[in-house]
Amino acid sequence: MSNNFILAENIRQSYNDIFTPEVLNALSSLSPFNKDIKEAMSARIKRRAERQAQKKRIDFLDANDFIPRTKIRVKEARDGKFEGAVIPADLQRQWIQGTGPAAKPGAPLESSIRNVAYALLSGADGWMFDGEDALGQVKTMSLDNQRNLKLAIKKDPVFLKVSETVAGEMNKWSTGFLGREIISEWKEQLNFTTKIFRARGLHLDDRHIRDADGSGMAASIVDLTLYVVNNYKELQRAGSSIVLYLPKIQTAGEAALWNDLITALEEHLSLAVGTIKAYVLIEQLEATYQLMEIRAALGKHFVGFNTGRWDYINSVADAMAWDENFINPDIEVITMTYGYMRNYENRVRCAVNTPDANGNYALWQGGMEPNIPVGSAEGVAAGMKKAVAGAEREQSEGASGKWVAHWKMVSIVRPVWEKEKQANQLGRKFSPLGYTREDADGLVLLEKGPTTIRGARNLLSVALQYGNAFEQGMQAAALKPADFFGNDDILYLMEDMATGEIRLSILWEWVHKGARITADDPQTGVRANELFSMSMFEKLLEEEYNKLLRANTKDVFDSSKITTLPISREIVTTYIHNTEKFPWFIDLLNINLNNFDLAVAKERINAYMNAFRKDGTRITANVDLK
Repeated sequence: MSNNFILAENIRQSYNDIFTPEVLNALSSLSPFNKDIKEAMSARIKRRAERQAQKKRIDFLDANDFIPRTKIRVKEARDGKFEGAVIPADLQRQWIQGTGPAAKPGAPLESSIRNVAYALLSGADGWMFDGEDALGQVKTMSLDNQRNLKLAIKKDPVFLKVSETVAGEMNKWSTGFLGREIISEWKEQLNFTTKIFRARGLHLDDRHIRDADGSGMAASIVDLTLYVVNNYKELQRAGSSIVLYLPKIQTAGEAALWNDLITALEEHLSLAVGTIKAYVLIEQLEATYQLMEIRAALGKHFVGFNTGRWDYINSVADAMAWDENFINPDIEVITMTYGYMRNYENRVRCAVNTPDANGNYALWQGGMEPNIPVGSAEGVAAGMKKAVAGAEREQSEGASGKWVAHWKMVSIVRPVWEKEKQANQLGRKFSPLGYTREDADGLVLLEKGPTTIRGARNLLSVALQYGNAFEQGMQAAALKPADFFGNDDILYLMEDMATGEIRLSILWEWVHKGARITADDPQTGVRANELFSMSMFEKLLEEEYNKLLRANTKDVFDSSKITTLPISREIVTTYIHNTEKFPWFIDLLNINLNNFDLAVAKERINAYMNAFRKDGTRITANVDLK
């Protein structure tokens, strides 16, 4: 036990290789920030509640205000009157970044660490090792993730042995699929990819550490400390940057809090301010109204923005939950060229190519490619064509690179940027950012699209499967609607936390705002213009759930059908039945991690809902941590 935090003795002993004395000292030094983070999260909920009650849209900040926790005025930030970062050499070219966790649920080290080998041998320019949306949190998986990264970064013999085997397997696949090997010298290939780490967002608590007062310790503090302290010396020795992805930031004030946290760690480790670099995932609508302010708040640490699809759609739905006329169409329609998504992407590319006081620009990393080249020849060909087309669109729009969700996609998508022969698109000219009413309205612009029973089935099936996968320890899982199980022409897509959440957000809109079905559905007898009612939702829920019960274990683990799948259904039902839209689907999943008893799950879900309804309190600490 430390004076500033509580760590279970069994965890300290079992993971003493990552909870080193240096790490424990740094955690103690940063633990006072836990109070600041809790206050920031309370402010989030308060802002949200006020907007819902007042039926008020998010808007731009007052140009004359100061960014919280800084001495920078909003107007100065928008005009580039702040000191940003020079992009380091190993981030100058990031054509393709892969993303995924460094560990597997319940796997021994030699199997679990294979994730890192696949990543670093893939040929990706960077790999974002995920500690958040794609990393399961069952048992000690978050700590296994940190251990595997530390072993890989220092090139421990166990990692090198695994890498040699994995390289052979990857070449076997590529020879069959691409007609060539993708790895010539595997030891050299391990040095090619920039290591990047995504810490958990400010909204999450760690599952193994508590504050000294017994409250949950912000996972952001834990993740930042464990990754940086365990690896900064080895990364610097190799000439590599220390790079983070910061998720779920909603405001420039929250970005400033992250900046203070990172700066405090740098000072604790006697590193120059700005040594640690950070991308920011723009996943929240509110953040899109404060892009230059976020850049300014992170100052010397900031290197770029990423534009993702799933979290962002959910954030728009959540911010507009009060507006009965704001109803999203089928999820398949909401691509990056759809209404509010198109305007969001445009603001990001304009923001990164606005120079700072020293003429420095920032990077724009495009969105996720969820396709996986596994299926029938026709299905794979269609999926890969779609993936390449998406990359070509982003490259033409000014992105310096994009993400892929599977190592096999690196060699398929990376050539889009290779043939352009530009390391990046820093400084490409775009129109300056505007702050008019028209600009604000564009960020919530709906366009007409279908609202179908087929679309509802897809939403429901994947949401149920995702909750089930999450509780099994797979926060990133290859999924598709149950009606397409066995159809290899329809590819599995890599889904993570955000993809489950947005599906429930849209279903909630359809039920509670009176969406109308836009096409006849012969299977159910529903006719065009019928309301999507609660009874319609219940009927589809029963049908889609039963399909999952009948599925083979390849698509739905047989063991989950009497354990975590019923819990997933309970969470889906609770979320949709509430007349008030709840902001964090992940909370309902987290409180049931490592629980396989439906009765216990119902008690926990009920306790959470009652606490939130009472005063906005979220239960975020590990309820099983004593």
